[in-house]
Amino acid sequence: MPRLAQGDLARWGRAYFALQAVAGGLWWVAVFLSPGIRRATLGGLDPVLTATLDVPLFVVASAAAAAGVRTAAGVSTSWTVLVTAALAVYATATAQAGLGVLVMGAATSGSAAALCLVLLGRIPTEWIVRGPFAFRQARSRPRPGLHMAGTLAQIVVFWGFFLGLVPPILGFLEQRWGLSLPFPPLAVPAGAAFLVLASALGIWSAVVMSTLGDGTPLPSAMPKRLVIAGPYRWIRNPMAVAGIVQGAAVGLLLQSWLVVAYAVLGSLVWNYAVRPLEEADLAERFGAGFQHYREAVRCWVPTFPGAPRTP
Repeated sequence: MPRLAQGDLARWGRAYFALQAVAGGLWWVAVFLSPGIRRATLGGLDPVLTATLDVPLFVVASAAAAAGVRTAAGVSTSWTVLVTAALAVYATATAQAGLGVLVMGAATSGSAAALCLVLLGRIPTEWIVRGPFAFRQARSRPRPGLHMAGTLAQIVVFWGFFLGLVPPILGFLEQRWGLSLPFPPLAVPAGAAFLVLASALGIWSAVVMSTLGDGTPLPSAMPKRLVIAGPYRWIRNPMAVAGIVQGAAVGLLLQSWLVVAYAVLGSLVWNYAVRPLEEADLAERFGAGFQHYREAVRCWVPTFPGAPRTP
């Protein structure tokens, strides 16, 4: 599939702003016609006062951005970010307008991506791997156990943050914003089982990476050798698979669809933004060896003996 030119991508950005302008206008019509939609998205906020600011800075600015006014794209995006943050604070304090936070959060993500397309002609995913997250080969250690210790420390920090801190906060906000949904009775035991299995896979993958690769899973201390052992024989990214399943499992344990969505969103960001950069780095460092490995072992679906050899 041919890559789109920057001009084509910029047009996609303007098309998004056109869609956002139409959706914003229709939403304001619904706000004034439907008390239910007004309560769900604005809570007790004055719709007339809110519209006085939002219509020109969101709806009209989005329309202007769709027409090619680049400054308007920045205005619309900045206003969307500001409204999302303010609405989140309001919803958390009052337990109202939770649906509005969700809708504006989605609009913020779309506006930010469209702004990048309009201004840059692309989404600069390479910014993700700058600074402490830039790809660097690990330094040689006098004892292999030092890499293992670093890997275990990374597990404690990353799992503590992404699995121990973020999901409970999201679960609390989901309840506070009135967005919770019922889960089936099997959700909690299923979540516990998936969490144990995914955690075991993650630890196994990390141990293999640090002992055989002479490095760690962290981008700033990447392995010096290509690892095709342990779970890496069957799937190219077992640690990513483990992390995504862990996040979804915690969502089941907390009975929070927002946490499950957080795990799914993380998988999309990793697959479409981080993975291409990581694999480009691996291809540069390991050449034909990695190319052959990528052709033989799939990214997400395990490749067992006899399975189709497709990426």
